[in-house]
Amino acid sequence: MKPHASDTAGTAALFRRLLALLRGADRRWLAAGVAMALISTLSGIGLMAVSGHFITSMALAGASGAAINYYTPAALIRLFAILRTGGRYGERLVTHEATLRLLARLRVWLFARLVPLAPARLGGMHSAELFSRLRADVDALEHAYLGALLPMIVAAAVSMVVLATVFYYLPSLALLLAALIAIGGMLLPRWTISRAAVPGAQAIACAERLRMLAADGVRGRAELALYGAESAHAERIAATAGQLQQAQRRIDRLQAIGGAGVTLMTQLAVVFALAVGLAALQRAALPPSDLTMLVLLAMATFETIAPLPEAWAQLSTTLACARRVFSLADTPPAVIEPQSPSPTVANNDLVIRQLRLRYDEQGPWVLDGVDLDLPHGRRLGLVGPSGSGKSSLVGAMLRLYPYQGSITLGGAPLEAWHGDDARARIAVVDQSPYLFDASLRDNLRLARPEASDEELRRVIGQAQLENYVASLPQGLDTWVGENGTRVSGGEARRIAIARALLADAPILILDEPTEGLDAGTAAELYEALAKAMTGRSVLLITHRLGGLSTLVDEIVTMRDGRIMPTTPSTPAAAPKSLP
Repeated sequence: MKPHASDTAGTAALFRRLLALLRGADRRWLAAGVAMALISTLSGIGLMAVSGHFITSMALAGASGAAINYYTPAALIRLFAILRTGGRYGERLVTHEATLRLLARLRVWLFARLVPLAPARLGGMHSAELFSRLRADVDALEHAYLGALLPMIVAAAVSMVVLATVFYYLPSLALLLAALIAIGGMLLPRWTISRAAVPGAQAIACAERLRMLAADGVRGRAELALYGAESAHAERIAATAGQLQQAQRRIDRLQAIGGAGVTLMTQLAVVFALAVGLAALQRAALPPSDLTMLVLLAMATFETIAPLPEAWAQLSTTLACARRVFSLADTPPAVIEPQSPSPTVANNDLVIRQLRLRYDEQGPWVLDGVDLDLPHGRRLGLVGPSGSGKSSLVGAMLRLYPYQGSITLGGAPLEAWHGDDARARIAVVDQSPYLFDASLRDNLRLARPEASDEELRRVIGQAQLENYVASLPQGLDTWVGENGTRVSGGEARRIAIARALLADAPILILDEPTEGLDAGTAAELYEALAKAMTGRSVLLITHRLGGLSTLVDEIVTMRDGRIMPTTPSTPAAAPKSLP
């Protein structure tokens, strides 16, 4: 299958974009690596050519009894040997340092592009898929610089030097070598990359699928065992692994064909050098020692050409990874940040009018005309069945999702606020709070890194965590595990509440704060929160009405993405009558 012109242009544009990612320091490091590689390669070729010339000259001098200056070639041989060894060591050191620095910066660059996309644009991606883009795909970009760019530059520079040298001695041989170098260094690599594009993309897709299956298998181990689905899941993994191996075998086959092609060009170069050189030798146009040098020079030149077909075959996989990285990095954020600074306001009133939100352009409206007021200092309870849109309302208030309608904070449209500035005024205890794989102290200080231990103890008391922390052998330095695996669900929720209280934001949103707590602990928590929330606005989202009278001033009901109107049978402001 021949590559289409547009595909070739797209590949060239993609490679140019990869090169554009190089900064000034990256280019200096890579330039130094290229210089070291040139020194090493040219020294190796020079060592072989001068050695052949020297040995032949010594043999002819011994046979004829003529005198010969062996000091100069002997010194050159030692010099080339030292330069080749030192250059090769320096090349490995410099090029790998340059590549690792570049990959580290690319990860930061991609992560910075991902942050504005979460959660609206990334909600449909599997976590393993996202991790694959951030780690494996970025790692694969190493080949673009270290495995393709560097060999191409070195091969081109060395070929020009060698051809110029050969042209000085035998112009006809230089033309033949130029044709063989063009075939081995240009046509064969182009052939391999055009045919490795499809298996390369398949290998990337299969590798990502394997990561997703492995992640699902680990996380869902209990469910797989419970329903006897372990064998079926293992079969899916085995099938995907087989597809990956098949794609990789196709790439390996192309690399082998390319390598064999370069080997053939090498043998032809030696044959042509001998044929042309012997003809010149018969005409007395070339000394015997120069013939040996040219034959070895022609053979050594293809050592720099040999890696190109394999490098270009692997480059197809690298470019597939680059497309995935750039497609993710080029995704426009769903929520656009304003260009001007966030407004300065005198209060923190939240006013919502005709709010509509959906997670997909073709999907249903999860919020459909919500009207809600949360004046500064007001405590509002929001109740409703699962799926009524309560958590979606919180996402819109935090500027995490695009919406239609109007939300104002302090009288200013929410669209005029930078997301971080708006969220700094709203502390949230999510329905499923995330705890980092760190100590309890670090998880609490996520809200305010400079918080003192006294402030930590205060919010721990307000969240009813004193007895729990006192029971820990290491206290606040106890490790909670990834996503709080070492704490219970109720403890994780109270840790999240303490973290939100530590943020000291003027607006507090509690989404099911008593989930996983017994009735007594929930009542104590509500009572403590009522004191801690003095002077703050509170939106409490819950299914449980019991105990709300101690914390909220008003209760509203949400159903089917709307706030239900108050009726005499369902008063909105009668907390004292609640159980």
